[in-house]
Amino acid sequence: MIAAEVVNTLLVQRFGADPADVTTETPLRKLRMDSLALEELRLLIEDRLDIDLEEVALTSRDTVGQLVSAVDGKVAA
Repeated sequence: MIAAEVVNTLLVQRFGADPADVTTETPLRKLRMDSLALEELRLLIEDRLDIDLEEVALTSRDTVGQLVSAVDGKVAA
């Protein structure tokens, strides 16, 4: 659950997403996350959780839930 909290907090506080829009089904593109923003988000998550997401391929078509699942997989590893 830590991954979800970190991702949601970053999306809202750092990228200005409306908390009501951040659901597991929301595509990242709906939150105006382009490739540059996704890379910044990846680096912030890596820093906060001390994990490596290098091989995780993120696109704006992915949902918030898919991102959280990918991060959860790395946190648990």
